Amino acid sequence: MFLSATGLRSHIWNNNLKSVLLLAGFPVLLILLGLAVTWLTVGVAEPAVHKTGAGIVRDGGVIGAELARLPAIAAWSLGLAALWFVIAWFFHQSMINAATGARPVTRKEEMRVWNLLENLCISHGMTMPKLAVIETSALNAYASGLREGQYTVTVTRGLVDRLDDQELEAVLAHELSHIRHNDVRLLVIAIIFVGIISFVAEIVFRRIFWFGMRAGGDRRSGGRSGGLIIVAALAIIVIAYALAILIRFSLSRRREYMADAGAVELTRNPDAMIAALRKISGHADIANAPDEMREMFIENPKTGFTGLFATHPPIPKRIEMLVQYAGGTPGLGRGSVPEV
Repeated sequence: MFLSATGLRSHIWNNNLKSVLLLAGFPVLLILLGLAVTWLTVGVAEPAVHKTGAGIVRDGGVIGAELARLPAIAAWSLGLAALWFVIAWFFHQSMINAATGARPVTRKEEMRVWNLLENLCISHGMTMPKLAVIETSALNAYASGLREGQYTVTVTRGLVDRLDDQELEAVLAHELSHIRHNDVRLLVIAIIFVGIISFVAEIVFRRIFWFGMRAGGDRRSGGRSGGLIIVAALAIIVIAYALAILIRFSLSRRREYMADAGAVELTRNPDAMIAALRKISGHADIANAPDEMREMFIENPKTGFTGLFATHPPIPKRIEMLVQYAGGTPGLGRGSVPEV
């Protein structure tokens, strides 16, 4: 089987490990961000001062003062992050729908798509996810959700209108495979965390642009000391922002190969997946979708600088893998749909 050859269990284990690492590493990164923002807005802490018979004594110096207020910074940073994560946990689907323009649909509204999705789930013992549609002529789809009962499969109107039943079934099976492989949970967690880091970094850089580079509230430090504070704070924020970008692009493109393989396993029809990918190619761009959401799509035509930071493997390569490992028909559908 194609799935056995590509290491399904290792892929799922890696996704689970990445999810745990993101959950564990994010609080540390957020505390550092809180410290940097504090330096830029309030300034460095003053050492505690008291008088003795020998004169004025400063306890612990600046480092001691910073360590003393670190618990308060950590509490605020983690508290705000926890609040955001709780909101995202319960309302992430509404936020994703708002960002992409998707709307939930019922069986009565989309009987054809609903029946295909339901039949796939019943035949493989899966709980059926919710179904949503984006009213756009683009050909694309994605799955979202953090746990069973929250999962949603979203398709575009263009995909529904342009694909036949077998091709549409293959796309739905692809998205169900993302759910089965825990790709969806990993992507949503990454989007939530990266969004917080990006938001904080953007706010700080906008503040600097409008109000200038000065450590707010740090009236006590000399010019040289204040400059070092700004450099250190900005360095932390830049590193955090760079790590956020790396997190986005470290989510292996292999997930798309695995989901293609999963579609073949669910439908036993590699040619349907190939034909669907050929039709999607060149017609997948959803103009108003945020970049973070595009990583969830079955195809992301925006590949970044020379393809170096592509979130998806090229469709021709995916088709080649389906032909080589899943028994797909070479050249299937070539010429029937113009490739852009």
